[in-house]
Amino acid sequence: MALLYTIGALIFLAVIFLPQYWVRHVIRKYSTPRSDFPGTGGELAQHLIDHYELHGVGVERITDQGDHYDPLTRTVRLSAPNYDGRSLSAVAIAAHEVSHAIQHMRGERLLSWRQSLVKILVWTDRFAIAFFTLAPLLALAARTPAALILFGSIGFLILAARVAVHLITLPVELDASFRKALPILEQGGYLNRNDLPGARAVLKAAAMTYVAQALMSLLDILRFARFGR
Repeated sequence: MALLYTIGALIFLAVIFLPQYWVRHVIRKYSTPRSDFPGTGGELAQHLIDHYELHGVGVERITDQGDHYDPLTRTVRLSAPNYDGRSLSAVAIAAHEVSHAIQHMRGERLLSWRQSLVKILVWTDRFAIAFFTLAPLLALAARTPAALILFGSIGFLILAARVAVHLITLPVELDASFRKALPILEQGGYLNRNDLPGARAVLKAAAMTYVAQALMSLLDILRFARFGR
């Protein structure tokens, strides 16, 4: 029986951590500098912004956050390797983030929905910090089964909300990768045919980043459940 529990635990950990490892592995795999690329990821992002007339959208080089598009400031933010790099990963990720700017400028419903959910998540995260800080004290103060069930349910819902937001945003990411970025790179002639499979892999990794984050949030739920037992 102990062996079965061990095997089950290993399988569970693999399900949780392998997607995150795969995302990082794919992006590293295609991060080799390419002398045949005419520009960097940052330069491609600016070119696409100009080409699609995304007025008011800018590009920034960041060092302390992941690649993302900020709809509040209308800014495509790229990490240093992708902003300065001339690699397949840099080019594909730049196109992916600009695609979010295209979604925003077109007023696409999926992105608007995600923005609303993220705003809600900001408040739930603030509440979560206070709740998880005070929960042990509250549980000690109210040593009744009903109180413990209430606190446990609140904690579970807080963590589950983050998992749900990550999973709900997946269609937004898939749209940015495969209905926008990949056709842009292919039809615009920015990549040759031999590079398209690699670009497709990077774009899939960019979209699946949120799945990996959702699985990590799921691990937090299970830790909380174990703590509450």
